[in-house]
Amino acid sequence: MPSPRLGTHSCPRPTAAALAIADAARQMQGSAATLQRALAQRTAATSGTVRITTSEVAASYLLPGVLARLQQAEPGIALELVASNELTNLLRREADIAVRMVRPAQSSLVARKLGDIALTACAHSSYLKKHGTPREPRELLGHTMIGYDKDTAIVRGFAALGLTLTREHFAIRTDDQLAYGRLVAAGAGIGFVAAYNLRHWRGVVPLLPMLQIPPLPCWLAVHREIRGNALVRKVYDFLAQELPGELVPLQ
Repeated sequence: MPSPRLGTHSCPRPTAAALAIADAARQMQGSAATLQRALAQRTAATSGTVRITTSEVAASYLLPGVLARLQQAEPGIALELVASNELTNLLRREADIAVRMVRPAQSSLVARKLGDIALTACAHSSYLKKHGTPREPRELLGHTMIGYDKDTAIVRGFAALGLTLTREHFAIRTDDQLAYGRLVAAGAGIGFVAAYNLRHWRGVVPLLPMLQIPPLPCWLAVHREIRGNALVRKVYDFLAQELPGELVPLQ
């Protein structure tokens, strides 16, 4: 009789049940990987840090209420607010989103106009009680006016309206925008500010509605390369929706 061959063992074939279990396991593994990727993408879109830059005045009065609502709606997003009057933050990648009163000219930035910022003459009621309320623009020359020191914007604005003013017409002068607003709110004289500020300064009232001061545009800007970032896009869209309402002066 021929002797049996040594070292040859037949491998058992998997049963149909075993194949079904293996196939189900592979499907579960694939589903788990898909779920993990989806969760990672969702987390990336709802958590992280977004850095926003704007002027000192807008950072103090225009954005705080909006950012408070954004944080409540998206608690996973950490917000960093940079108060700066420089226009180059986005180009240097020092911020993700900018709210500016000048349209960015660089082609690498994408800008969206949110509306116009109305400018108004105004004064605190305590000042008007002592000195009277001007009824027409020329009466401003008989009042204490708050102006800028080196900045000629107010002087140029009045020149465009046919009124000649010089730096010396302003009894109090400062180029610090925050200090300027606080002087108006303190009753130091008549000033010229963004109308949205008045909702934050109790007792300050608008004056001379016939004084047509050209408004400032408000732009929302982002770097073209990061516009597709889901987190930045979420904050960008929220600001685009909420900020226009903040620009409307109180009636």
